[in-house]
Amino acid sequence: MLHVDNLQVRYGAIAALHDVSLRVEEGELVALLGLNGAGKTTTLSAIAGILKPVSGSIMFRNKSLIGRSPEAILRLGIAVVPEGRDIFPSLTVEENLRLGAFSRRNRSEYRSDLKETFELFPILEERFHQMGGTLSGGEQQQLAIARSLMAHPKLLMLDEPSLGLAPTLVDQIFTLIPTLRSRGVTILLVEQNVDRTLEIADRVYLLNTGRVELEGSPEQFKSQEAIKDVYLGKG
Repeated sequence: MLHVDNLQVRYGAIAALHDVSLRVEEGELVALLGLNGAGKTTTLSAIAGILKPVSGSIMFRNKSLIGRSPEAILRLGIAVVPEGRDIFPSLTVEENLRLGAFSRRNRSEYRSDLKETFELFPILEERFHQMGGTLSGGEQQQLAIARSLMAHPKLLMLDEPSLGLAPTLVDQIFTLIPTLRSRGVTILLVEQNVDRTLEIADRVYLLNTGRVELEGSPEQFKSQEAIKDVYLGKG
């Protein structure tokens, strides 16, 4: 589905990604792990069209994403939930969800989409007419994910979805992500919670200073204790 090859990204004179290559096949849940500054968010931003690569290729369903706008990439079927949620605090929950569906050609499905959204996120039905900025952190994260799902993405990219959440809400997030995958959404996940991520991922990439250090199954990562200690910490 998604194939990234030899991707290089720079911030001015600073090289952020060095020949990063990764793949995500349809139906997979693939994780990107690494310390802060490793290049995880930069990778997602390049795929989403927010950053322009210096070189390399990004192919999604046999179409190149290089040079396409974020809006065009969203229409092709890639949605991103950014770190920090990035909802519209002065808009209601309903208005945030409507904005998530703006790229859809078939607007008549909105009501059925809302029904599915409320099945996944019951609290959003309760808060439907409430301003986004008045929601709790966990509710805002649910809104951010729900808003992205309104676009019916084929690939959902999640950037640190559990960041800053209370433990009970972290549990909800790590229950939700496999549920989304079971409903046909392919997922590329960036997370700092290593142990929980290894429980749900199909494959894992380890980034370090803009390079892919290791790719493998969660089981392979669990057995690489030295690498885990150096780059990820002990859980």
